[in-house]
Amino acid sequence: MVEPVKKSPPEYQQVERHVGLKIRQLRTQLGLTQQQLAEMIGVTYQQAHKYERGINRVSAGRLYEIARVLGADVSYFFEGLENGGETRLTGRQRLCLEVSRNFSHIEDERHQEAVSQLCRSLAAKASQRPTEPNGKG
Repeated sequence: MVEPVKKSPPEYQQVERHVGLKIRQLRTQLGLTQQQLAEMIGVTYQQAHKYERGINRVSAGRLYEIARVLGADVSYFFEGLENGGETRLTGRQRLCLEVSRNFSHIEDERHQEAVSQLCRSLAAKASQRPTEPNGKG
């Protein structure tokens, strides 16, 4: 039996997934749930989920509304497409999103400031450390 040749998805599907991922990244950075985003843009949770997964296309008007409520330019959702439209997150990007999401859930401003100060201190310490010839600090 001859197996069908798997084709790569059409370019427009890659764009849909890329835009959806950018929506998800920004929503997560802002500490919003899919339900909250859905309510803000007047759609169901399921529809917001389908937008983020690239299953359903986001119309121009809807993308404008999403950009408006998330405080971004519409062009943000297309950044990175010129580099082949790679939509997978690296481990570091996932970690940054997780840190951002968790930070936004800290309600006590003193705790937020303490976490921020800790990050500044660690970053300053890392930048002062000489690097080894193999590139590790």
